[in-house]
Amino acid sequence: MKQLTKRILPFILSLVLALPAGTTALASGDGNMDGGGGGMGSGTATDVWHNQDGVRITVVTGDGSPASTPFDLSNFGISGDILHFGKVSKLQYNGGAPLSLDSHPYSCSRPGTALPRIISGGNSGTRAAMEAIRRYFCSEYAAQLVADKAGIPFEELVSGSYKLAIEPIAYFTHGGRNYAMTATEAALYNQMSDGALRRTMPSLTHQNLPLAIFLETPDLGYPAWTGTTSGKVSDAEILSALGIGIVSYRDVPEEMLQAPDYTYRVDTDVITSVILTSSTEVNPDRLASVTFHINGGSYTVNDIVMPAGGSQVVWAKWHTPPEPTTLTIQVSVSGASTARTSFVARIVSLEENLPPDPLATDTNPHFSMPSLPSNPQKTSTSWSVWSARWHFHWEWEADWQWESDMQWEAWEHNEHCPQDCGESHGQWVDRGRWADHGEWVDHGWYDFSSTAYHASLSGSMEVHPDDIVPTAQGDTMKSGYGIRENATARFSANAPASHYAPAQTAVSYFPEFGYDMYWRLLSCSGGNPASFTFKPNEYSTYGRNVHFTPVWYPDSGAYTVYTYIIDTWTPSGMLSVNVDDSVHIQGSVFDDWNSSRE
Repeated sequence: MKQLTKRILPFILSLVLALPAGTTALASGDGNMDGGGGGMGSGTATDVWHNQDGVRITVVTGDGSPASTPFDLSNFGISGDILHFGKVSKLQYNGGAPLSLDSHPYSCSRPGTALPRIISGGNSGTRAAMEAIRRYFCSEYAAQLVADKAGIPFEELVSGSYKLAIEPIAYFTHGGRNYAMTATEAALYNQMSDGALRRTMPSLTHQNLPLAIFLETPDLGYPAWTGTTSGKVSDAEILSALGIGIVSYRDVPEEMLQAPDYTYRVDTDVITSVILTSSTEVNPDRLASVTFHINGGSYTVNDIVMPAGGSQVVWAKWHTPPEPTTLTIQVSVSGASTARTSFVARIVSLEENLPPDPLATDTNPHFSMPSLPSNPQKTSTSWSVWSARWHFHWEWEADWQWESDMQWEAWEHNEHCPQDCGESHGQWVDRGRWADHGEWVDHGWYDFSSTAYHASLSGSMEVHPDDIVPTAQGDTMKSGYGIRENATARFSANAPASHYAPAQTAVSYFPEFGYDMYWRLLSCSGGNPASFTFKPNEYSTYGRNVHFTPVWYPDSGAYTVYTYIIDTWTPSGMLSVNVDDSVHIQGSVFDDWNSSRE
């Protein structure tokens, strides 16, 4: 990790999100940000936004002079034949650059780490999140990405000499043709077309797009926005103040810049683990302990043992906060060693990027069947825990001692005795012996044994026509109707419950969006096995837990839903599994409508 702490300041992130009317954007720290927005109209077949967004980034010097060619980022696979106006920044337009269609194919980059949502859509699953945008553009990953794209050395970019001008981009259909526009370009186009955008798509081009990003305090010659945050704005207001945010890397805390050691989802049971080592024996007479300090709480593991030169995985099972945040996890160790005692954990929200309202007039003549994704999956793992048991080894420890036995040896009278001698002649003699007063002493030792644990995750999934589809035959149905899903995750382990957290999260992706642009976060029943189903569809007249197949989907085609099951946590990491299932499309809902009229 590059030592940037001294050089990156609570960045001026003048990013503002289109939040629901009446919602206040709250942020910690000194971020220069605010936001607003409102609901979105459903549009028409020829004038519609399908919730596709991105950003245009320009590196500028402190006085606003461009230091790089602007470039676009988006999570969506935007085709090259989209109409666009080139890579021109708001600063260049305000400096006199004209708005003119570019004849070259449109290009944008898809970042390896997905962008957060930039422009709020018309439903709860497509709301932009202020903190997500703050974290993303203040991360080392984003700074490195911009440095690579702009051709500016990373150390130079974050030195404080540069700023990033960030503009929201919307990809939408207008007059039956597809466009890419920043807020500034939409205002200029609206002026040139005598108000065509304001008449047909006001909620996008003159509300949620320009209000997605603006300044809270003046910078680069642009004023702070103090006008409406929940209504339509004019072309002049957009051109003078809206659709631009500023990021400056100066003294940003290091934990926000560095890549996270752990990434967890909000409101989830997770496990954080470390590996302990010791060159000497850690036994019941000399135990080790570890305390994890996480989000204001402490989790202590005592009675840790291991043989000399051994290692031991130690973990804490905890529940993540309900809102996205970045945490520093501190680990204190007694009686052993670990390689690191500080970790950065990023808590992210896997908000639904819900598919847009399916329309009867939707078409996709150039559709080709995409390949199924293959996300990294880990379906089994193992870990072990040391225990110690005393091995008795008795040995006799001698203690030889002399046991004295004094006895009198009498002498006979002899010629040297005077006549009539009455003395007793003799001496005291010790007739004792050596005796062993030793004892049995236990010279035992600790025997260490390792208990092996293992866990596995398997998944299955079924997709069927919704129960109220009138003409479905088995798993064959007409396009335009809803499908229901039931995914099951089965977790098995030979360990106590404190060692794991069963599957908690499943996300489904769909072929009409290339298994990429939109997804549904499934509802989890909990328990083991865990069951996952669609949440109620806001576009369903009857509130059914379904996903609607597109009316244009080709006949005789397998409509395959892909689901990624994650957040099964163990001491040795997260388990995950890919599952999929299909229904078969034959005909469309129009066939049923026509037959009902006959």
